[in-house]
Amino acid sequence: MTRRLALPLLLVLSLLLAACQPVVTTPQTAETPAPPPAAEAPATPEPAPPDIVDTAIAAGQFKTLVAALEATDLVAALRGEGPFTVFAPTDEAFAKLPEGTLDALLADPETLSKILLYHVLPGAVMAADVKDGLSAATLEGSPVSFSVAGGVAKINDATIVATDVKARNGVIHVIDTVILPPSAQAAPAEPSVSLPDIVDTAIAAGQFNTLVTAVQAAGLVDALKGEGPFTVFAPTDEAFAKLPAGALEGLLADPEALKQVLLYHVIAGKVMAADVKDGLTAATLQGETVRFTVADGTAKINDATIVATDVEASNGVIHVIDAVILPPSMAGAAESAGGEAPAAPAADIVDTALAAGQFTTLLTAAQAAGLVETLKGPGPFTIFAPTDEAFAKLPAGTVESLLANPSRLKDVLLYHVVSGSFTASELLDKGFVPTLLGRQLPVNRMGDTVMIGKAKVVTADIQASNGVIHVIDIVLVP
Repeated sequence: MTRRLALPLLLVLSLLLAACQPVVTTPQTAETPAPPPAAEAPATPEPAPPDIVDTAIAAGQFKTLVAALEATDLVAALRGEGPFTVFAPTDEAFAKLPEGTLDALLADPETLSKILLYHVLPGAVMAADVKDGLSAATLEGSPVSFSVAGGVAKINDATIVATDVKARNGVIHVIDTVILPPSAQAAPAEPSVSLPDIVDTAIAAGQFNTLVTAVQAAGLVDALKGEGPFTVFAPTDEAFAKLPAGALEGLLADPEALKQVLLYHVIAGKVMAADVKDGLTAATLQGETVRFTVADGTAKINDATIVATDVEASNGVIHVIDAVILPPSMAGAAESAGGEAPAAPAADIVDTALAAGQFTTLLTAAQAAGLVETLKGPGPFTIFAPTDEAFAKLPAGTVESLLANPSRLKDVLLYHVVSGSFTASELLDKGFVPTLLGRQLPVNRMGDTVMIGKAKVVTADIQASNGVIHVIDIVLVP
C-alpha cells in the first residue's frame, strides 16, 4: 500500500518543483526595421511606331511594293503626316500580275503612281469601319468598293488577308491582289492592228466631213491627234445641217467661238458607253458641264441622242450623236434671228484674272515663270488664285526671291493648278486633287468654308473660257 502511493506522490512533487523554477528568457535583439522598398526606375517610354513605309519594310513581305514606291517618288508622301490607310499588296500579289506587267509599270512612273495611289485612302480607316457595300475615294481619285461576306472582307476583287497594322501616320491592311483604277485597266496586250487616232477615225468614217472641217478651222487637229485619251461626242453631217440657217457659216468665220463649241463635245479620259448612267454630269474641255440621261434604252447627252457608241481610236473613243450641242453660255446666240454667230465666250483664265484687278502679283509671277501661254491654252484648268494680299502675307523678300528663280517659281505656281474644270462642290467630292506639279492637295470643308490645303476659298467658281478660278487667301507652298 505504501509503495503504491509513493510513485504518484513523487510525480506530483516533481511537477511542483518544475513549476517553481525561474523562467529563463532568451535575450531578444532589437528588431531591425525592414529596408524601404527600392525606388522604381522611371518607365522607359515606348518608342513611337515607325511610319507606313518603314512598317512595310520591316514586315519583309512588301519588297515589291516598296520598290514601286521608290520608283514613283511616293516614299516621301507616305512618310508624311497623314493619316493614310494603305491596302498593301504582298510580294505574292504582285507576282500574280501578267508576265512583263510589273517591268512595264516600273518603266512608266506616271501610270505606276496612279495604281499605287489607288491603294491609299485619306484618313485612318480601321477594319471595324469597313461595311459591306461601302465605297470610298482613293488618293488616285477613283473610288474603291468593299464587300463583306462569310467573314471575308474584300476591296474590289482583292481579299483583305490581314488588318489594322498600325503605323505612326496611319494603318496598313494587307491584300492578296493588286487592284487597278479604271484609268489603268489593262488593254489587250498585243492588238492585231494599230488603231488610228480620233481625227483619222472620223475622216475614215465618212459621216463627219463637217466636223472634220470645223476641227481644222478651229486649229484643233493637233490637239485631237495628241496622246489623250479623249472621249468625243461627234455630230454627224446631218446633225450640223440641223443648225439654224447661217449658224455654221457664222461659227466657221469665228474660230475662237467655233473652238469653244467643239471643245464642249470633248471629255478628258476614255468614257465608254457602259460608264454612262442616268443623271451623270461631266466637265468638258470647254469648261462647262454636260448631262446624260438614259431612259428606255436611249442615252442622250444634253438634248442630243447618242446613236452609236464605243468607236475606239488609238487615243480615245468616239460616240456618234444626232445634234450639235452648245455650251449654255452660247446656246441662245446660235438660235438668234438671222443665224448670227454665237456671242464670244468668256475670257480665258489669264484675261479673267487680269480684269479682276486683284491678281497683279500672280500674273507677274506667271509671266516670269513662262506660264502665261499655257494658262491661255485650251485647258481646261482649275486655278487656286492667291490675291495680291495673299502674296503680301509671305515673309519679306520671298516674292522677290521667287521671281529671281523661275524654276522654283514655276513649281510654286503649278502647285496651284489642276487639270480639268472643277467647281468647289466637285472638288469637295474628290477629297484630294492632283496638281500639275504632281503633288496632291487635300480639299476639305470647315464650316461653310472650302479649304484647299491650308488656304481658304474666299470666292469660288469664277468661270473662264478654259476653266475655273477659285480665289484663295494665302499662297500654297509645296
